[in-house]
Amino acid sequence: MRIGFIVSEYHFDITSMMLERAKEHAKFLGVEIGDILFVPGSLDSPLAAKFLFEKKDIDGVVVLGAVVEGDTQHDEIVAQHAARKLLDLSIQYNKPLGFGISGPGETRLQAAERIDSYAKRAVETVVKLNRIIKK
Repeated sequence: MRIGFIVSEYHFDITSMMLERAKEHAKFLGVEIGDILFVPGSLDSPLAAKFLFEKKDIDGVVVLGAVVEGDTQHDEIVAQHAARKLLDLSIQYNKPLGFGISGPGETRLQAAERIDSYAKRAVETVVKLNRIIKK
């Protein structure tokens, strides 16, 4: 199994650690790591995901990001639209998506506390779903 990663550069202090944890977990699970793409923010991840889903040598995509609450409801819009489009692409291309975008409504401290769980869970999701659909 070969998976690709998409990482938001927004809150990179958090997402770079998510990427490291996700890569470690992928290696632990015996999964090959393909392309790693960096996008400006979580809302920009669907276009990059489409690119990876179209690649024949990529079996699934892990998207990592942190949507931290601000003074407006912008975080809710970003998270909801990114999630909806990413799920649509996963279904369209019949390849699993590991949704590792934490938030909305979280503080920076909460985002930092969730680094490990979101990164690992996103990789595990792709691995488990890939096993299901490849049967």
